[in-house]
This record gives sequence, C-alpha cells and structure tokens, in this order.
Amino acid sequence: MSFVEYRARPTVTTPAVICAFSGWNDGGEGATAAVRYLREQWGARRFASIDPEEFYDFQVHRPTVRLVDGETRRLDWPRNDFWWARVGERDVVLFSGVEPNVRWRTYCEQILTLCSDLEASVIMTLGAFLADVPHTMAAPVTASSADPAWTVRTDMVPARYEGPTGVVGVLNDLAGRSGMPAVSIWAASPHYLPQTSNPRVALALMERVRDLLDVEVDTTEVQLVTRGWEQQVEEVIGEDGNLGDYVRRLEDASEEDDDDDTEVSGEDLAAEFERYLREHGGPPDDQR
Repeated sequence: MSFVEYRARPTVTTPAVICAFSGWNDGGEGATAAVRYLREQWGARRFASIDPEEFYDFQVHRPTVRLVDGETRRLDWPRNDFWWARVGERDVVLFSGVEPNVRWRTYCEQILTLCSDLEASVIMTLGAFLADVPHTMAAPVTASSADPAWTVRTDMVPARYEGPTGVVGVLNDLAGRSGMPAVSIWAASPHYLPQTSNPRVALALMERVRDLLDVEVDTTEVQLVTRGWEQQVEEVIGEDGNLGDYVRRLEDASEEDDDDDTEVSGEDLAAEFERYLREHGGPPDDQR
C-alpha cells in the first residue's frame, strides 16, 4: 500500500535524490538545514508528501495549531515532503522528513518506491552527529557507500560503521538490497553547543553534495549566516572561561592532526560517534 500523496508527477531524467530527517540523525539541525538551503537556492517545487498517519506517535510528534493571517486556525502535521529541481543539466529530488516512531521499513519503502518510479540514479542521505570538534573550524564530513560504482571514487570511504543507527541507516540498507545505489554523508557538530541550527555543518554537507554530484551550489548565503552564528557563539563562550579553555584544547588537537597530514576518515567519525554514545548514554533527548 502506498502512503505517498502526489500533487503532480514531475518529468525528470534519472534524478539524484537527497534526503534528510530531523531527529536522531540531525545533530545541530545540519542535515535538514542543508536540504532547506538547497531547496531554496534551486527553486525546488514540492510535488509529493508521505501521509504521516501510519508512522508517528502523535503524543511524541504532536501536530501544531497556528493562525493564518491572524484569523484562520490551521493544523500542521509532521511533514515529509518531496521537491524537485533542475540544476544545470541534472534533475534533483530533495526529501525532507521527520524520523518516524514506528514502521521504519514501510516508511523507507515509500521513499524507495518513489525513487524507483522516477528511475533515480542514486539516493544520498545526509546526517549530522555530535562530536568533540571545535566550532571554529570546518565541520569534518565524510561520504561512504557500499555500491561498487561509488566506492571506487577517491572521495568515498567503505561503509564499515557498526553501532546504533537511525532511519538513514535503514534507508541505505533497504536501498542496497533493492539495487538502488546509496551514499551516506555525515558531518560532525560540536557537542558543547546548544542544540540549535548549526550552519557550519549545513555548509559542509552542501559542499560535499556539490562535489559528489558535480552540480552548482552557491554557498554565499550560508557562509554569511555562518559568520553571524560564529559571532553569537563567541559571545556565549566568552562568558564561560572553562568552555573557552575546552574549545582551545579541541583546536589544538585538530591542528596537530593537520600537521600530521591526517585526514578525518569515515571510520574515524564512526568511532567518534560510538565513543560519544557510550560516554553519554545514548543520543541527546532531542535527537531520539
């Protein structure tokens, strides 16, 4: 049974599909922010949605009520939307959703069925996790795949992560089983910052999408947002001497890695992810 509701079926040719999910897979809201920036920049059009009724505990993800034009009350449910855009010579489909509470396989099958119907060439999932990285440096990012056509690339690492996973892990697994090429892109976000949107992480993910798909991505806007965000963070850290010392230690450690010409690998990021979960007893409450 299909839970995808179409507004219109776009005419596309072997599109790349880029997915991000709020929740456990979205440290610093980096993944969903990256998709939002790409969607706005490319002028993407919404063409389909997944009906949330079968996939959420609404006592956890409650619908919200808001006023439209100050008068009309509107009820908003968890959104899982598909958008499409033409970027140069390539068609791209963007998906932004909320990690479901139940029926993960059925939920992911809705996405994969749409990908199959559109004859997608690859599905890319974006994710971000909390780690011991400084906010003052570019966010470490890695891309991995189990698909032979992608693993031969020098900018990819083998998919060898073992440990807790979110809906992106389920989606990538089901994609591989169905024969759909899948690429998983992850960035690290500073764990010591409040869990608000981190544009630096979004920037790193956007740049990796740009390089992997060889499409035009203008990062000017997100770079400006990142500068303003950095100023706000510096003001907060300046009021806490202990936190400032901690950030400097992270910077020193990162600089030592650079001096050794050591590149952050997918395995390094996976190990950092596992270590953080062990030490902190699982993902933060707002990422479960």
